[in-house]
Amino acid sequence: MQGSAGLETGTRVGRQTDIFDEFSLKGRVAVVSGGHRGLGLEMALALSEQGARPNADFKAVSQHVAALGEDRSLKYVSIDVTNQPAVWSRVEEIGDKEGRMDVCVAAAGILGGQPCLEYEAQEFEKIISVNTNGVFYTAQAAGRQMVRFGNGGSIILIASMSGSITNRGHDWVGYNTSKSAVLQMARSMACELGPQRIRVNSLSPGHIRTKMTSALLDIEPELGAKWANSNPLGRLGRPEELRGVVSWLSSDASTFCTGSE
Repeated sequence: MQGSAGLETGTRVGRQTDIFDEFSLKGRVAVVSGGHRGLGLEMALALSEQGARPNADFKAVSQHVAALGEDRSLKYVSIDVTNQPAVWSRVEEIGDKEGRMDVCVAAAGILGGQPCLEYEAQEFEKIISVNTNGVFYTAQAAGRQMVRFGNGGSIILIASMSGSITNRGHDWVGYNTSKSAVLQMARSMACELGPQRIRVNSLSPGHIRTKMTSALLDIEPELGAKWANSNPLGRLGRPEELRGVVSWLSSDASTFCTGSE
């Protein structure tokens, strides 16, 4: 190859795998919180197609996963992500059964809001409890198992563009605050867990049409056009359009990516 001398640094001579092998999750175990609908379910399906065995609600996709082969399974475990001891215990049970833990996608989240000066403590705390605390407890639980088995791993925290920008016209100070916290959580955990070969990154979707956002759009249909017009593509995103980035972050194709948003 012409110019190959300039590619010596960082090039793996005599590599034994190709790019498709690097994306494979065959034989690996993944936990996906919030996997019973929307983005979480789509991400669980994507990881299954790559060969992983994630835990999520599989009612809508179990037949498809079963057709992928006997080496793959999709299981549902009901956990309150705001209950730290319960999350730790159930994820440990998964580790006991599977003998490893490789990937965690912390996607459980809720949407809601009130005018900032009238925001009731109970509602604000509910948003923070699920969107921030729940994400942290899930990441903790998976990370503990990754350290236990010593194989490293990848933790993906689902934040939102709302953690970096303000949604004008929406009284979402609680939601925006919860997602902003997730961004810093990912960076902080990445620095702590790097020596254990555990990577932690965050993912911030834009306006995606899911069951959660559709509930709002059904009440305020004009929001669909408003959100679409704020996007360079002029439309809302689809859950399946996040499959690629989650698949990449979960696999060996992204082994030098951590602490990134």
